[in-house]
Amino acid sequence: MSRTAMPSGALWAAGGDRIPVHGRTGPHTLFVRQDGPASGPPVTLVHGFPTSSHDWSLIVPRLAARGHRVTTLDLLGFGYSDKPRGHEYSVLEQADLVEDVWRRLAIGDTALVAHDYGVSVAQELLARDPGRITRTAWLNGGLYPDLHRPLTVQRLLHGPLGPVLARAVTERGFRSSMGRVLGRAVPDQDLHTMWESVSRDGGRLLAPRLLRYIDERRTHRARWVPALEEYRGPTLFVWGPADPISGAHVLPRIRERVPHATVTELAGPPAVGHYPQVEAPDAVSEALEGFLGTS
Repeated sequence: MSRTAMPSGALWAAGGDRIPVHGRTGPHTLFVRQDGPASGPPVTLVHGFPTSSHDWSLIVPRLAARGHRVTTLDLLGFGYSDKPRGHEYSVLEQADLVEDVWRRLAIGDTALVAHDYGVSVAQELLARDPGRITRTAWLNGGLYPDLHRPLTVQRLLHGPLGPVLARAVTERGFRSSMGRVLGRAVPDQDLHTMWESVSRDGGRLLAPRLLRYIDERRTHRARWVPALEEYRGPTLFVWGPADPISGAHVLPRIRERVPHATVTELAGPPAVGHYPQVEAPDAVSEALEGFLGTS
């Protein structure tokens, strides 16, 4: 099942800017894009680990064309944003930085769309100020820490040997790991572009630090899970069931605990895996367009 290739990393980066922001550990610079009309209803897209906002590159043009003011950003330690080597990365600070991006861009209320690592950032933002979030859409991610099943390589990178193992990570290894989580094949060039975002400025070495989010999900479970389940705004799940990390095994919990939500299961054939927005951008765009509406 073929699809249009993603734009190059350089082309994606050319459409955005690096802007100064401030978190609980001080100032940083993040890569941020704004697409669509400035007067359109805001929607913020938050990417996952270990890649970048480029994951949304096939989704953004369609949302912008429907009149939305689309904000995408590379979280701290990812893509074209700062990647401080000795930093203690935290989902809580990532949420601080998203809030500062909103402040600097004069974004008030916004729809929020999140994937993978980004779902934890979104859950924290929802816990802080649910009234600010007009609606939420969730793509495969560890919403429930007891159901999260990281790959073996993630477990190893998260362990005591992580800093040593991170130095041995190559594009070939990255492609192999992606092959384990994707349900549909994606163009080789796309995998290369995703690897470039991971490896840029030594980013592959940060994996053990960024993977602290696994611990944070357990630590903040009593805050983040209710933030998801008690939110009464419009809610959509766009889910790839072939994902071994957060796939079909999560859907019964979602349907039980968030019964008011709309669930779009991308069952194929072939079924979609961990990266719905990369594997099935047309289906994801269609689901989001219908959910977000138009300006």
